[in-house]
Amino acid sequence: MQQIIYFISKNSTKLLFLLLLVVSIYLTVQTHSYHLSQVVNSANVVSGSIYEKTNSATEYLHLKVENDRLAEENAKMKQILYNSQLIVDSTFAVNPEIRIAQDYKLFNAKIINNTYYKKNNYLTIKGGKINGIKKDMGVINAKGVIGIVENVSNRYATIQSILNTKTKIGAKISKTNHFGTITWDGKNTGIVQLTDIPKLASLRKGDSIVTGGISTIFPENVPVGVVDKVFTSKKSNFYTINVRLFNDMTNISSVYLIEHVHIKEILQLEEDTLKNE
Repeated sequence: MQQIIYFISKNSTKLLFLLLLVVSIYLTVQTHSYHLSQVVNSANVVSGSIYEKTNSATEYLHLKVENDRLAEENAKMKQILYNSQLIVDSTFAVNPEIRIAQDYKLFNAKIINNTYYKKNNYLTIKGGKINGIKKDMGVINAKGVIGIVENVSNRYATIQSILNTKTKIGAKISKTNHFGTITWDGKNTGIVQLTDIPKLASLRKGDSIVTGGISTIFPENVPVGVVDKVFTSKKSNFYTINVRLFNDMTNISSVYLIEHVHIKEILQLEEDTLKNE
């Protein structure tokens, strides 16, 4: 206490000057509208800057939560897209009176491992049986097809990559609807092969290749890639086409998994049909 009294007595002149300065500034600001507006504007700039910094820090701390929310939202939007209530009739006009059942359900998952340098490549995702993941689900991302679920444990699953020489995926030329099969020759991570396309099909470099929708794994028209090169042989009536993938399979972080909700019914029906032959 004595030190405080000593400090005040020693600096009484300076303190009095500061007090009078503050009082004079206060009176000036209160009695002149121009000065008041300048002070208010300056205060707004300072407070706005502080709020902006605080908000940026808060957004950064919540980035993971926001990414998870966006991934979940994207999955819901794709689910709506693949379950479109509108189909195209024979006159190629959208007919809102014709409706189809909702067949597909989507899940999102993070990739925790990805191989792309072997002949038979796999991805591992965080998400398994307890998350609703099942064998033979189709796997895609925003750019297109990734692969098919191979094995599932309680919390994880492995995906047979499109860059796997055992993988076979039904696909078609988007503009002509000629169907074939996507395989991989194990050479270029950016190129897969589309086979079984008849030579009567009209083809150009850059034509889009999409899923055919004739299996229960992928919906129709999921992007795969574009025609890069076409090979012909006098011994065959079919093209072999190099397809440049939309996806860079060496740089993938998250995926969506597609479940056909009526797959058990379809497989049971097909099994019963074969038994009756």
